[in-house]
Amino acid sequence: MKIDRTVATSAPTSEVFDFLADFTTTEQWDPGTVRTERISGDGGVGTAYANTSRFLGRTTDLTYVVEVYEPGTRVVLRGENKSVVAHDTMTFVPTATGGTSVRYVAEFDLKGLARMVAPLLTPAFTRLGDDASAQMRTTLDRLGR
Repeated sequence: MKIDRTVATSAPTSEVFDFLADFTTTEQWDPGTVRTERISGDGGVGTAYANTSRFLGRTTDLTYVVEVYEPGTRVVLRGENKSVVAHDTMTFVPTATGGTSVRYVAEFDLKGLARMVAPLLTPAFTRLGDDASAQMRTTLDRLGR
């Protein structure tokens, strides 16, 4: 399962990067996130976050760890629990107008029985990606003001 969206915002890249690289901000831009808190680290490589999300009416907890942290350019996180491994990559590109283009790719490797129903979940993951990108755009545009 894969969500791949690009969001353009008028906010400058340094502000957008600082905001999104702090994964606790998922509460503001990801409609599926119930809560995210940093449990260790300084935000860079090795930083861990406890994330609680709601998907299809169920609440799930994942622990995310920052695997790549390239200031102003890219952040990669890996999240895992007993039923899924998630790989989230955010890439930041300055635009000619002083704003930012953010590409957000979330890949989900389902484990166990969840693998069997993966094809049935495609519409729900598509909706999740659409909702998250719309809310991300709205939230990031507020940074540029």
